[in-house]
Amino acid sequence: MVERKEKIVKPSRESSVSDSVRPERAAFAELEQLVKHLGDELASFRRRALQAEARLKTLESSGVKGVVSPERVQFLERENAGLAKRLATARERTQQMIDRVRFLRQQHNGAPAR
Repeated sequence: MVERKEKIVKPSRESSVSDSVRPERAAFAELEQLVKHLGDELASFRRRALQAEARLKTLESSGVKGVVSPERVQFLERENAGLAKRLATARERTQQMIDRVRFLRQQHNGAPAR
């Protein structure tokens, strides 16, 4: 009988992947980068919230009461448009009256109109 020597292959304790490329290190670096970005974003949100709170305090101390509703804004815009139309009509009528007065003066004095 021939005696066979079997070579037992034991798993190596050393990885075939270098330490700088190990998947868990890459995942940790990515996670670390995500946490840094989230921290920066959180700081940005906090800064904006503090600015908004400061602005609100300024508005409240200046006597501004509440927030104007969109319905109120629409009402005021309609009212403003109506007033602008009335003003344009009044300007036109005033100009017509001025023209009539000039004509009457011209007729009365017999002088040319300016």
